[in-house]
Amino acid sequence: MTAAAAPVRPFRFAAGGEGNPDEGGARRFVKLAQKAEELGYDSFMIPDHLGNQVGPIAALGALAVATDKIRLGTAVLANGFRHPAVLAKDATTIDQISGGRLEFGIGAGWMKEEYDKAGIAYESPGVRIEKLDESLTILDVLLRGQECTFEGKHYQVRGLQGSPRPRQGPRPPIAVGGGGPRMLALAAKHADIISLVPSTTKEGKLKLSEITMEKSIERVEVIRRAAGDRFADIELNWTITTILISDDREQTAEMVLGALDNGFPPNMDVDVKLTVEDVLRSPYIAIGSFEEIAEQVRGVRAATGMSYVGVFPTQMEAFAPVIPLLAGE
Repeated sequence: MTAAAAPVRPFRFAAGGEGNPDEGGARRFVKLAQKAEELGYDSFMIPDHLGNQVGPIAALGALAVATDKIRLGTAVLANGFRHPAVLAKDATTIDQISGGRLEFGIGAGWMKEEYDKAGIAYESPGVRIEKLDESLTILDVLLRGQECTFEGKHYQVRGLQGSPRPRQGPRPPIAVGGGGPRMLALAAKHADIISLVPSTTKEGKLKLSEITMEKSIERVEVIRRAAGDRFADIELNWTITTILISDDREQTAEMVLGALDNGFPPNMDVDVKLTVEDVLRSPYIAIGSFEEIAEQVRGVRAATGMSYVGVFPTQMEAFAPVIPLLAGE
C-alpha cells in the first residue's frame, strides 16, 4: 500500500515544535536554534503555548538576528490567540528582519486548558476550524502585502493594506498541521506545507493506531483528494517523536512494544495491538544505526511522499548524523 504518484521532493530537516524545553529560559532557547543551525538543520520551529515557554513572536524576532541561514517558523500558532490582521503584521515584520527566512505555521488550537486559564473562549472543533479557514483566507492576502477586504462569519477586514511587505515572494510559505479529515482538507485548501499529525482522543491521548505507516498513507490520500491539482505543490512534513540508536532494530522494537503494553507513555491510547514490523515501519519511531534510520526515512518518503522531517529539540543531536546521509537526495 503506497501513496501512488506522490511527487518526490528533496529532504529537509526541522528541529523544534511541541516538546521544546525551556528550562533555561529565553537565552537557552536562542542557543538551541543556533545549535540546530550548526548541526545542519534547515529550519527551527517554535511552539505556541501559554505555559512555561517563550512567546513565539518575540522569540522569532530574537532568532532572526541570532542566526544566519536557518529558516525560522512556528509549529504551530494557535489561531484563537490572535486576530489574523495583527498576526499578519507580526509575520511580515519577522520575514523582513530575518531576510526572508520565515515559515508561517498556524493551526486551530487544541489545548483547552490554556484557553480556560487565559479566559479565552474555546469553541467547538467545527467553529475553530471555521475560524481558521477564514483566518487563512485573510492571511494569504495580507502576507503578500496586498489590500484585504473580507466579510466572514467570524472576521471582517475592510480595506486593510498588508504592511510591511515580506522579503519572500509572493509571501512566506504557510504551514498547517492536522490529523483529522476536516483539518487535513482545510490544510489542502490553503497550505504550502502540511504537517501530518496522528489523531488523538477527546481526552488528548495519542491513538497508537495512528502512528502506523498505513494510517500515514491514509492521511496523505485525504490531502490528495482535497487538494486536487495543487497537491504537487504541497510539501508534506512529519515529526519523528522517538529516536533510538541501536545495533539491533528488532530487539529494540520489541522493547518499545513492551513499554507500550505496560502503559508507557501515559499519554498514549493503546487502541490496537502493534507488531514489531508496525513499529519498524512507523514514520514516527526511528530505530537502528544512523544508516538504518536514513534508509527508514527514505522508505517513508517512498511510501507517503513525506519529505520534510522534523525532530524535537531534545533529540536533534541524536538525529544529526543522519542528515548528511540524506542531504541532497
